[in-house]
Amino acid sequence: MKKLLVLITVASIGFACDNPVSKKIKETKESVTTTTKAVQEMSNMQEDIQELQQQEPLTNDELKAWLPEEINGMKRTAYKAGQMGMAQIASIEATYGNEDKSKTFKIEVIDGAGQMGAAMTAAMRMAFASQDFEEEDEYKTRRTVKKKGVKAIEEYHKNNNRSVIEFFKEDRFYMKATGTNMDIEATWEAIDELDANDLG
Repeated sequence: MKKLLVLITVASIGFACDNPVSKKIKETKESVTTTTKAVQEMSNMQEDIQELQQQEPLTNDELKAWLPEEINGMKRTAYKAGQMGMAQIASIEATYGNEDKSKTFKIEVIDGAGQMGAAMTAAMRMAFASQDFEEEDEYKTRRTVKKKGVKAIEEYHKNNNRSVIEFFKEDRFYMKATGTNMDIEATWEAIDELDANDLG
């Protein structure tokens, strides 16, 4: 009789594991957890947005002063400041390259301060907060990661050794780095050379 009870218990556990209803309940719980996190993030974000709306965006001169002349042996070849000036959003982008231009690094920054900047980056921050994934095919890899407490999206194109990294600094500055003929690690090293802590 005891053996029979043990067999029934084991069978029940096995059935529960494979039961579609149990799987659906588990998926629903995970979905609720994700939704709860998103709602909490939105609540926190509303306070951040209000604070950012009251702050003055960096000027073109301040953004230009932040850009180094050289990054890991690559010299700055071009920059554009205030490209979103008409929308009252402070931004800058700069390109760096080695001597024969076989390797390039591009950085793009959007300041989330001010009325328009806060509104624009709010949607981007929400997208970042709700994403948690890892995917790969024969052409590229893409995943979310955490580096030094900062959530980022890494994308690596295998066929041309091109890396793209996106993240937010201090919930204010959206940053996108693109490294051509640079793997993910080399692109992160170039980002570290920029010292985003000096932005604001």
